Amino acid sequence: MAAEYIAHDSDIAPVAALIADPTRAAILTALLGGRALAAGELARLSGVSAATASAHLSRLLDGRLVDVVRQGRHRYYRLAGHEVAEVLEVLARVSTRPPIRSLRQSRQARQLEEARTCYDHLAGRAGVALFDQLVQGGFLVNQEVTGKGERLLAGLGVDVTGVRKARRRFAPECLDWTERRAHLGGALGAAVTGALFERGWYRQGPVPRAVVLTDEGREGLAALFSGDEARVGRAAALSGKELTSHTPVT
Repeated sequence: MAAEYIAHDSDIAPVAALIADPTRAAILTALLGGRALAAGELARLSGVSAATASAHLSRLLDGRLVDVVRQGRHRYYRLAGHEVAEVLEVLARVSTRPPIRSLRQSRQARQLEEARTCYDHLAGRAGVALFDQLVQGGFLVNQEVTGKGERLLAGLGVDVTGVRKARRRFAPECLDWTERRAHLGGALGAAVTGALFERGWYRQGPVPRAVVLTDEGREGLAALFSGDEARVGRAAALSGKELTSHTPVT
């Protein structure tokens, strides 16, 4: 007997079926880092042939879970938006973690647990620690930026007024799937993370999605939360970046 659906219900089965395939799940997870990747790179990361990866990418495109970016003769794939990333992150929280079978896998797992990107915002222990500093310092209260929070973030180069105009939630708590505690998500999380990369305080790590805190970032973040504007400027200068306003693409 066929299932009956209420007219206004969403049909989640096709989307769930797309994600459920192990190869497509691996491709989507690789894209959670927020970077657009070529089909060949996605094939390598998911452990399949180029032809197999292309077939799966075609299905993900049809299902509107990924977009393609063309640069000349090259095609790069990325998640279709932050909503897709949020679904994948929720699934990660309720899923079991795969067993670690090698020293290399153990090292990669530690790097992802320490600091990684959750699509476009900072996650892992680093993301949780940053969120804790914002909340405990009174810069962020009930998912709203306070007056002193706006001043702090301006020092980092984040235009809070501009971020509020983004077509997504402003500053939701995002439960970290490795730490089981909150990091900063939404438009503000994306803007802060973008500013951290622009300052050169974080850089891409050796493992997909993993990021690394630089020496300039360590000094800059310490100065930022201590209110030492001179040290913030010095840390930015070391990375060759001007402290300019950062507004995310919406």
